[in-house]
Amino acid sequence: MSRQSSCSKRATSINQSLQPLLIHGLKGIEKESLRINREGSISLSPHPVQLGAALTHPNITTDYSEALLELITPALSDGTEVLDSLTDLHKYVCANINDELLLAASMPVGDLRDPSIPIAEYGLSNLGRMKHIYRQGLSYRYGRCMQVIAGIHFNYSLPEPFWPEYQQFMKHMGDLQSFTTNAYMGMIRNLQRYGWLILYLFGSSPAVGKSFIDSRNSVYSDTLQKFDGTSYYKPFATSLRMSEIGYLNPVQSMFHISFNSIEEYIRDLGRATTIPYLGYERIGAKVGEQYRQLNTHFLQIENEYYTPVRPKQPTKSGERPLQALRSRGIQYIEIRSVDVDVFEPTGISIETTRFLEALSLFCLFQPNAGHDLNQHDEISNNALAVANRGRDPRLKLLENGHEIPIRQWAFTLCEQMREVCEILDNGNVDTPYTRALHQQIETIRHPELTASARMLSAMRAQKISITELVLQKSREYTRYFQSAALDVAVKRNFDLQVQTSLAQQKQLDVTDDIPFDKYLSSYFSRGASASIIYSQDLPQDLPVTMVEIAAP
Repeated sequence: MSRQSSCSKRATSINQSLQPLLIHGLKGIEKESLRINREGSISLSPHPVQLGAALTHPNITTDYSEALLELITPALSDGTEVLDSLTDLHKYVCANINDELLLAASMPVGDLRDPSIPIAEYGLSNLGRMKHIYRQGLSYRYGRCMQVIAGIHFNYSLPEPFWPEYQQFMKHMGDLQSFTTNAYMGMIRNLQRYGWLILYLFGSSPAVGKSFIDSRNSVYSDTLQKFDGTSYYKPFATSLRMSEIGYLNPVQSMFHISFNSIEEYIRDLGRATTIPYLGYERIGAKVGEQYRQLNTHFLQIENEYYTPVRPKQPTKSGERPLQALRSRGIQYIEIRSVDVDVFEPTGISIETTRFLEALSLFCLFQPNAGHDLNQHDEISNNALAVANRGRDPRLKLLENGHEIPIRQWAFTLCEQMREVCEILDNGNVDTPYTRALHQQIETIRHPELTASARMLSAMRAQKISITELVLQKSREYTRYFQSAALDVAVKRNFDLQVQTSLAQQKQLDVTDDIPFDKYLSSYFSRGASASIIYSQDLPQDLPVTMVEIAAP
């Protein structure tokens, strides 16, 4: 029996026996947006006090920069309610940023030299200082321009009652946590394998401004073509954000993180957070009394590792992410490869979220025994090829060493997803998931419907630069949110969150009685026993300092 027919049979069985347990999976969105002024420059003003304290607010915080807002929805089973929540957050934020705008794109514009990008501040507490120093370290390591590239994270988990029933269905005799975690890891591996489809369909960064090219100073910038006096692009690009001039960097490509099991993932990521790197040692961790970075390891902390899909388990106070995963397994997955859609006011549409949910569930039911290094390279090369030239009709990708035209593979995957979409429709006469699938099938059939193609088309039609296009959309959406009424009860709740977060921040700032050096040492010592194991288990071709590059 072929892999495709085997998967189809399994999906049908799931439809018959477990359908009621599949339709209430939790969804959540984390959306990054730069605050900019009317001319397009990144805001130099502090995080608005009207939005609360970034350290303690549960829904409105900052990412790398003081100007890079991160809006976080609650995890909800109804996808429409998730988008409504994201819309409400935009309304509240746009009403409290004075004359500023929210940038409606992933790639930053304006002056992108380091002094023009303020690093996020989190107050005087040890936790706040640690978060700031971590970002300072990112500045030294990668430059600030890279760190203000914005994106959308889509979080997804299956309903808890699904797992024991699924375990029984699969005739698994082990403990439930291990079964659930192994199933999520298989889902992640398949999302990696098919992740190029997300870049093709939802990539929205085919062009960048000259200031981005100048600030990134990347050797890959020469591969871009000139669109006009201030814009550079690739004719068939979908997501330059996910290309070599975006998030990718040479240091993180030096080590391999296995997703074949949670144990291997923890082992490999633990290595990267405990092994010194010579280029970072030259920067120094603490010079005099000033910290430049948390440490000189390949990764300061686990979150520095960029991967398009990440296993997640919420951490407890003072707990490290790997500790949480080791103790309690995976609670949800985080898809991190979605660009901010320039043509959507909130940056993402309900149809996109439905497709991502269906794709995730499809990936759960697809078999995947693990990836060897060749398959890992295939996955990386496929993603890069689609990011750089996904709309090229001649593009072929690799599947297990065999070339396959991108459109053929995309159509096959969508056809295989049909049964999962029917499950998620749950008898709804409007068939929302199937309709979302059909919308993407049309986009595959007509590449000019992709957001990346529509951006270039709009620039040509209006004879404007990429900066002018995204500023046009930023002004339009900010006006839209400012003019839209926010429900009185929702506003009251947001106001309360603001006041509560400011009070919590103030309390944290005055109650820390542990010296910061001791606090930091204690935090990293929580993984000390694991670090010893990782260091002893190093392969012979991975010296402690590895290959050195010039320090940033």
